[in-house]
Amino acid sequence: MSQHTQDTDVVTGTVKWFDPVKGFGFIVANSGGPDILLHVNVLRNFGQSSVADGAEVNVRIQHTERGVQAVEVISIKPPDHTDSSSLTDLAEMDQHDVTDAPLQPGRVKWFDKGKGFGFANVFGSADDVFLHVEVLRRSGLSDLQPGEALALRVIDGKRGHMAAEVLAWEAALTKKGD
Repeated sequence: MSQHTQDTDVVTGTVKWFDPVKGFGFIVANSGGPDILLHVNVLRNFGQSSVADGAEVNVRIQHTERGVQAVEVISIKPPDHTDSSSLTDLAEMDQHDVTDAPLQPGRVKWFDKGKGFGFANVFGSADDVFLHVEVLRRSGLSDLQPGEALALRVIDGKRGHMAAEVLAWEAALTKKGD
């Protein structure tokens, strides 16, 4: 077990890569320096089980005998580069219709990153809500686990209900005013 110093610093950086199966990934600090280890448990304490490559993160770090590691996630901003060509339902909507949709509590039924989609249910409704991988990326996520609690903005797409925004449940609590 490595010894931690009590001193921590707050750093802003970009997610280089994160693999939820391996349970870790790395952040590149905007100020330079060595890569910062991001463990899935630190991410879970923030309320997420994954984070999109290229997302901007604000983390508290510690220097340990084994290198620099994140000990707390303060904020996550989704990556700027998104391809919405596969999301015609969203591309055709007024962005205000999406942002005006209420955040609703939901749970992941299943999600297959390889296929690029999955489904969730909103609490109190038996209807499935389509989850597209690009919506996850726009929301700063890269993968979802069955049973994971979420906050969703749901719209009526051409083929039924679909998530227009997906947030980790804990992150949604800070957006109550939405």
